[in-house]
Amino acid sequence: MKVLKRLKNLMRISTKFDAGLVIYAIAVGALERGHHYFVQYPGGVGYMMLGASTLVVFIAGGALIDYVDLRQKNLSA
Repeated sequence: MKVLKRLKNLMRISTKFDAGLVIYAIAVGALERGHHYFVQYPGGVGYMMLGASTLVVFIAGGALIDYVDLRQKNLSA
């Protein structure tokens, strides 16, 4: 059980630095996927899919930062 608890703590996003690393990984993946969309669908549709892929990073990043802020606020109270 002690090993499982350590693994659980390792996977927890507890600081803004951790959240930044996760956001960076999401952004790299989203831009790679957007590039594939752009190659597969040239023109306006490709730009739209690339923009949608990039927009997801902003939504997920904001949610992660809000979660970390709320978690730190609850732990300090």
